[in-house]
Amino acid sequence: MQRLYDFLRRHPTWVDTAWAVVLLGLTGASAASVNEAPDHHGSFAAVLAISAFLSVVVALRRRMPEKMLLLACAIGAVQLALDVETMVADFAMLVIVYTVAANGARWASRLALSVGLGAATLAEVRWPQGGTSALGHVAIAVFQTVPFALAWVLGDSLRTRRAYFAQLEERAARLEKEREAQAKVAVAAERARIARELHDVVAHNVSVMVVQADGAAYVMDTAPDQAKKALETISGTGRQALAEMRRLLGVLRTGEHQETGEYVPQPDVEQLDDLIEQCRTSGLPVDFKVEGTPRPLPSGVELTAYRIVQEALTNTRKHGGPNAGASVRLVYFDDGLGLLVEDDGKGAPHELYEEGGADGRGHGLIGMRERVGMVGGTLDAGPRPGGGFRISALLPLKPAH
Repeated sequence: MQRLYDFLRRHPTWVDTAWAVVLLGLTGASAASVNEAPDHHGSFAAVLAISAFLSVVVALRRRMPEKMLLLACAIGAVQLALDVETMVADFAMLVIVYTVAANGARWASRLALSVGLGAATLAEVRWPQGGTSALGHVAIAVFQTVPFALAWVLGDSLRTRRAYFAQLEERAARLEKEREAQAKVAVAAERARIARELHDVVAHNVSVMVVQADGAAYVMDTAPDQAKKALETISGTGRQALAEMRRLLGVLRTGEHQETGEYVPQPDVEQLDDLIEQCRTSGLPVDFKVEGTPRPLPSGVELTAYRIVQEALTNTRKHGGPNAGASVRLVYFDDGLGLLVEDDGKGAPHELYEEGGADGRGHGLIGMRERVGMVGGTLDAGPRPGGGFRISALLPLKPAH
């Protein structure tokens, strides 16, 4: 039964054709029974011809509703001209009015309403009921007009309902696309954040390891104790880098922190002492001072401050030269946190801090600016007047609006 229903839905013209055949048969049987009546209008051949055309209107109503409406109007005019009074096949007029109102063009829908409202009046004028008063004729015309009006209203309501559901489906599809776009943007932002974290972790720790390895190779024969200490520093730094990389790569794979595995917490300003001590151990003298009254800060501000200091000291080791020294100032203001990192080395090449870096370089400073921008702060980076390099940042305690 379901297969038959699906088949009929896929072939609506076949269903309409079947109803058209039924309508033609009923009209023929009715015409044959009343053809001998003395007051009958129209010949039997004319009735069958008009019925055949009206059956075609029913059969093709959904394939070409506008053309079938015009054909029905032409047949109605012929019926009036040949004096063929109303018959069963005229039911096709109601059907085409409904179909055009539901599926046809707007001009065709308005034409169907106009023709439908006037058809009953024309029929009553052309074939009046005998022995009926003028008021009775008006009542009959009104009564016969009601089905046409209802057919048009039902068809137009169906059109409106379809348009409403189509609008809902379009809106749902648009919202789904917007949600997908927002999800992609969020994923891209998270991956960019993780990429910055990976850069900071790898650049800093690998830089320390390279410096210690070079130092160990230099003093391997003359000072084995110092070489051993350098190797221990390399081992500890490597383990720390691996731990942070596992945490970040775990987030990158799953999109969330896994329940298993040991992940390192996000660093904050309290860990700057350990970071600077690590730099001192690797051979970079760092002067560290804190001004103002330390107090708890938003986690985003603390992480940004830590990463800026980390990246700045990494750049000093990479570009400052063998005798470079650095200073770090952490200043607590009432409404923000200030950072100043300076070194007296050679300074970074011009292309690394101008326009974000050339040939793919300078990603550290790009990451700094992005981090500072995310918390609504400001960053200034460039060479010092007396030589070396300076990075200053102001991180507000309230997000930017």
